[in-house]
Amino acid sequence: MNGVEHYENFPVASLLCPARFRPPIAAIYHFARTADDIADEGNASPAERLAALAAYRADLSAASQGHAASERWPNVFGALGPMLQAWQLPLTLLTDLLSAFEQDIVQTRYADQAELLDYCRRSANPIGRLLLHLYGVHDAEALKQSDCICTALQLINFWQDLSEDIPRGRIYLPADLQAKHCVSEAELVSQQLSNNTRALVADSVDWARQLMRQGAPLVKQIPGRAGWELRLVVQGGLRIAERIEQLDFGTLQQRPIIGRRDALMMASRTFWM
Repeated sequence: MNGVEHYENFPVASLLCPARFRPPIAAIYHFARTADDIADEGNASPAERLAALAAYRADLSAASQGHAASERWPNVFGALGPMLQAWQLPLTLLTDLLSAFEQDIVQTRYADQAELLDYCRRSANPIGRLLLHLYGVHDAEALKQSDCICTALQLINFWQDLSEDIPRGRIYLPADLQAKHCVSEAELVSQQLSNNTRALVADSVDWARQLMRQGAPLVKQIPGRAGWELRLVVQGGLRIAERIEQLDFGTLQQRPIIGRRDALMMASRTFWM
């Protein structure tokens, strides 16, 4: 998982984010980002990473009970502990994130779409649900729409990062979709471009777009600046998908670039949602 970009749509310190939500959002962000770094950065062995995440999980448990965490990550749990209590943040959503980070250490292939969706359920969806919790939105339809948006963002990040993830040994394109388009893992590892590999990426992008469109009506349920923030997040994901299409779905070799013109386009599209 690409640490910075995995959380690039997280509304930390955004001017559109209501001020009262910034402390809990920042605390959640730094919790997730630090765990992501433990799982993915540096030269530690898989066993060392898993041990560190186990210690991180123990500190989360201590903080959730109002106890002092270890001194290993004081900036993370010093900020998160009070937010857990003040906002009654659902602990299971935070532990789901840790479960996904642990999985990233030991699993680099996905057999089918259902398996990848289960990973997204733990790696991406908790972020949206935590934000809805802060906004006081709890109805089942809103949660479902949030899950669609978060999973779509995760998938779009995967499809834009193929040229970086595959050389690092991670293949998020599910084996069932590879088989559907007659693409072998060897072709992906060698980053060959062909009609079949382009069709595989196109199918995957379409899957993500469909999920994003299913979740998009949520923007009308979130009031004020937070709703505009969400509109920008949705439009950002859709614009990256467009950029992948403009590369003729060749992201096995090239990562799409988002610039100022794209940002202006995304901003203008938010007014028509």
